[in-house]
Amino acid sequence: MVLTKISAAVALAGFAMAAGAVTYTPGTYTEKVNGHNAAFNVSVTVSKNKIEKIEYPDNLETIGVGRVALDKLSKKIIDRQSLGVDNVTGATISSFALKGAVKKALEKAGVSKDDMAKLQKNTEKYTALPAEVKTQVVVIGGGGSGLASAIAAQQAGAKVIVLEKLGLLGGSTNVSEGALNAADPERQGKQGIEDSIQKHYDQTMKGGHDIGNPVLVHYLTDHALESVHWLESIGVQFKPEVGTATGALWQRSHYPATPSGNTYIRSFEKYIAAHKNDIQVYTDMNAESLIKDKAGRVIGVVAKDNHTGKTTKFMADKGVIVATGGFGANVELRQKVNTGVFKDYDLGKGIGCTNFNKSAQGSGIIMGEKVGANVIGMSDIQVHPCGTPGTGLMEMVRTSGRNRVFINKDGNRFVNEGAARDVLAKAIFAQPGATYYVLVNHLRYPSLDWVDANGAKMKDMIDLGRVVAAPTLEELAKKLNMPVENLKKSIADYNAVVAGTAEDKLGFKANNKADKQMTEGPWYACKKVPTVHHTMGGLEINDKAQVLDKNGKVIPGLYAAGETTGGIHGSNRLGGNAIADIMTFGRDAGTHAAKGN
Repeated sequence: MVLTKISAAVALAGFAMAAGAVTYTPGTYTEKVNGHNAAFNVSVTVSKNKIEKIEYPDNLETIGVGRVALDKLSKKIIDRQSLGVDNVTGATISSFALKGAVKKALEKAGVSKDDMAKLQKNTEKYTALPAEVKTQVVVIGGGGSGLASAIAAQQAGAKVIVLEKLGLLGGSTNVSEGALNAADPERQGKQGIEDSIQKHYDQTMKGGHDIGNPVLVHYLTDHALESVHWLESIGVQFKPEVGTATGALWQRSHYPATPSGNTYIRSFEKYIAAHKNDIQVYTDMNAESLIKDKAGRVIGVVAKDNHTGKTTKFMADKGVIVATGGFGANVELRQKVNTGVFKDYDLGKGIGCTNFNKSAQGSGIIMGEKVGANVIGMSDIQVHPCGTPGTGLMEMVRTSGRNRVFINKDGNRFVNEGAARDVLAKAIFAQPGATYYVLVNHLRYPSLDWVDANGAKMKDMIDLGRVVAAPTLEELAKKLNMPVENLKKSIADYNAVVAGTAEDKLGFKANNKADKQMTEGPWYACKKVPTVHHTMGGLEINDKAQVLDKNGKVIPGLYAAGETTGGIHGSNRLGGNAIADIMTFGRDAGTHAAKGN
């Protein structure tokens, strides 16, 4: 468990058993409720005077987000014997869903109106932090880059404080697929994959349209494998074979052995819990501004407690690291700066975002700019092909991996499935309705109950209405209302490329070890839309993760890592390079901040 802010710890002191006099009819009561991703059942077991257990085994809430909220809130409800607990910031829909279901279940258990009023009385009490807190390194942001920075700083000998505006840790890393690109002779050699650091560098530069900073790109590709080994040293386990993330351009994507980017965050939390004397994490703490001394050095952060509304100055003797993520959810800002790759497309409210709405607002970029930081590449916005209609979140069948075909509403393939993300997104925008289907079969989902890398089952996706299933292509075409001859030709053309008997007119290159012919059902089609995924612009840094001013000079005491920075990915990021970026430059920022240089 991660150490949360002092005010929250005070709130948990002395669970009052708020509803000690409440009487229930013993038993287990189940209520179905709509969650963030889907409806799920909540079962509440009570004895005569106590809530004994809260269970939600069939929920499909997001790993690391909604599921964290369910666990946190159910524990609080049981510990306090009260429904009067605050929602988890960043997972309010899941929070409301759980509390609503528990309330209805307790009503089924015979709770009177008076007792329900007692149960719902707010039991959260918060004590404001001191006006000033001192440490050596302050990290703004508890996502992947922030936590990597914090751990690296601690390993370099510093005392660290992490400030996170949400009620949970992980940021966008939590909801990513977790792919980390690195040239890896050991893994790739066993798979017969030819690769090198130079090739990774060349593809990163070319994929970013040759406008990335060569110094930063070299640092990324030169040290990416070190990041893999560093993560392994703190408990992350990777699959023995590498894959290819969507738009990665090469088979060098390392995936955690357990579901998605959530694995990194859980490993970081375990590490921090074991080093809680050196790393303190304050959740629900919204950083508002950076503090500079008269000499121009950044020496701290002003942050406001979401619960008390009080501000605290967090002073840093050695350095402040900005790791607040990008601005993908800030519709007004992304529309304002959209003059780059997607300037001909509307990235307004009609386009969703894969990142947290409350955190991906560009706050760190704005804070940095106010103390003189140079901001670059803001027009470089990445649109991902794996958006869920209506939300933009990356859910259900993913576009990464092998053995999948992209087809439009007419049943036709329309793009090289292995192309860069900007190519894929532009091709989708050009299709009828700016949408398409990812088509897979039993090769990707061997059974309805098989659990994929993101913790999802095909059975649940079908039940939710997110996936259309059929035993044959004829029946699938009928369900999707598309010409069966087009659909069959799309699959036949793809299979011919995989078999090596034809070249793909769209440019797809098959991997003779990873790609297999898709010949038999059951078939599964999942509708997708483009979604804003990553913003490549932000604070300009050097290869020590030091933030630069408009004259190219270092701003003393200020560091940045992750999506808050610009200049690394050019105008298009390769899939799998973001995790490589946050881990590599996160370690870089933490190490140098701890030294104060």
